[in-house]
Amino acid sequence: MPIQSQDNLVRMIQLADEFFGTRSDPSQISVNQKVMTQLRKIHPSTMGEKRLRKGPIAWVLVIPTTKALMKRFIKKQITELELLDQTPLHGKYETVYLCSALVLSEYRGKGLAKRLLMKALKSIQRQHPVESLFCWAFSRVGKKLAASVADDLHLPLYQRTGKY
Repeated sequence: MPIQSQDNLVRMIQLADEFFGTRSDPSQISVNQKVMTQLRKIHPSTMGEKRLRKGPIAWVLVIPTTKALMKRFIKKQITELELLDQTPLHGKYETVYLCSALVLSEYRGKGLAKRLLMKALKSIQRQHPVESLFCWAFSRVGKKLAASVADDLHLPLYQRTGKY
């Protein structure tokens, strides 16, 4: 990987850790090779990114899952990591968790995250009867993005609240 590409990748990893604090919270998903393999087994469209020559500039992660698991997550009965671990492989997914969307600061406000999310969700909808979306918004911008995506897809949006 060229040095320039690695620079953007390092920036994306730092942004994720600063924003979500995944390294200090074992209940959240910290993306590594094992997690990426598990996500791809659930559905190939769980991860999306926009890349330039310098590397990734925007990245999204979604998890199609069951309505029963969504309800347990919203009620804080299971953690984000447990949601991923308990999502059945090759299951019937009725809902999608909008897990994360990251965009490097100089590329924000251009609709990159929304386009990536819409592409992933439409791909998942071709194979699964998605009836709703859910999120755990870490910011007003994240909450607004989730609401906009849900509105465009004409799907209800459920949210987990409370301490991140």
